[in-house]
Amino acid sequence: MSRRGMGRYMDRRSSSSFKIQITSMVDMFVILLVFLLKSYSTSPVIITPKEGMNIPTSTANTDPVDVVKLIVSQDAVFVEEVKVMDLEKGRVPAALADKNDPAFIKVLFQALDERAKLAKSISKVNDSFEFDGKVLMQADRDLSYELLQKVMYTSMMAGYADVKLAVAQK
Repeated sequence: MSRRGMGRYMDRRSSSSFKIQITSMVDMFVILLVFLLKSYSTSPVIITPKEGMNIPTSTANTDPVDVVKLIVSQDAVFVEEVKVMDLEKGRVPAALADKNDPAFIKVLFQALDERAKLAKSISKVNDSFEFDGKVLMQADRDLSYELLQKVMYTSMMAGYADVKLAVAQK
């Protein structure tokens, strides 16, 4: 090829432009991103049973909500991981039981009432926070119904009337 012919070839090559069409690729990535975000789900609440606890099982699929956590094991009662009282073989010690109302547990009431007052004072200042009176109770399945009834009654008296029971999924 002559130099003149080579010049024409170079001119032709430089005059044509090659443009990448990325619009469809961007659309594809947006669709993929939306799909992955919609299919990715995680529960905002992590429930870790205390060591030695035997949680009841269920076929329920409802995710837990972030509320006050009440843990009742064979040897103690906890409110938000803080030990409130000891139990004697799954029973409330006689010294902690109220003389006038045997179903009322005073130390548990005081701990829950303190949390309720704090939550109510926060809701007065912060409009986005609302005290709803919900408790997520994690209880050993071998505990007596009488004890669970006392714990639920006491939580209701402290303003936590909506008690949900945490269960393990089958």
